[in-house]
Amino acid sequence: MKLNTIPKDVLEEMYTKMEEIRQFELRAVELYQAGEIPGFIHSCLGQEAAEVGVMAALHPEDYIVTTHRGHGHVIAKGTDLNRMMAELYAKIDGCCRGKGGSMHIMDRSKNILGANGIVGAGTALGTGAALAAKLRGSQQISVCFFGDGAQNEGVFHESMNLASIWNLPIIFACENNLYAESTSQKYHMKPNDIAQRAKGYDIDAYIADGNDVLDVYEKAKLAVETCRTGKGPVLIESKTYRWLGHYVGDPGVYRLQEEVDFWKSEEKEPINKFRQLLISAEIFKEAELDEIRSSVQERIEESVEFARNSESPDVSIALEDVYKEGLL
Repeated sequence: MKLNTIPKDVLEEMYTKMEEIRQFELRAVELYQAGEIPGFIHSCLGQEAAEVGVMAALHPEDYIVTTHRGHGHVIAKGTDLNRMMAELYAKIDGCCRGKGGSMHIMDRSKNILGANGIVGAGTALGTGAALAAKLRGSQQISVCFFGDGAQNEGVFHESMNLASIWNLPIIFACENNLYAESTSQKYHMKPNDIAQRAKGYDIDAYIADGNDVLDVYEKAKLAVETCRTGKGPVLIESKTYRWLGHYVGDPGVYRLQEEVDFWKSEEKEPINKFRQLLISAEIFKEAELDEIRSSVQERIEESVEFARNSESPDVSIALEDVYKEGLL
């Protein structure tokens, strides 16, 4: 996609969101390792372009369902960074009142239907949201994010089949980071491309460079148009890479350091690629992008202080929020 076809404010928002995800994740990893954040952290460092590229093509009223590696999607959809960090800290001012934590963040105000710790489960939830939108005739679409391991789950294929036969407005957004926990893609499936799975359900599919935000954005816009005009579901496979192990603390002995270094190089690293493109096209000066980065870092630190100063939830609210009517 040519830069001159995209408004400058959209490009600025994309760059800002990528920086927000990167800086949030870096800080969250530090805080978790320091013992300030409970539970587990599954970092999406390195996958920023795959997340922002899809989200930039959506409308605010569209639904998303994400995974245990979902911080980037939630940030890209616009959840307040203070509430996001407070949720990781399990504090009352978090998006889920401190009850969800890293793997179960939800923000109804942004139509984020939740992260999910069950691999592949979001595909069914996203399909349900798409069905609800179609029955209402609301023109909303649903996007469910998942990794390469999830496409081997039965629920993924059941969801794809239902979405196909019911012609539902849903994007199945696969972030293929090459490893299902510690299992390389080459060991758990024969086809090279997960996008091939769509053929069996007569669904359109696109393959995007998951480290090129503009390529992901271009494919996402095509998918959104298909869904918005009632032509049924679409599968997008964004080929990317997670910098860290499956979880923070995973020693990652199943990957060669040379492989990790390659994906973190200037040629592959998603934010640097986008940044250099914006500068070379003379859309932004380097100082302008530096200012955006500095502003983001300040807001991340503000979110940390907000989370630290928030109260822990009282045990009396343990049974609240268990069931909510009128979710969709």
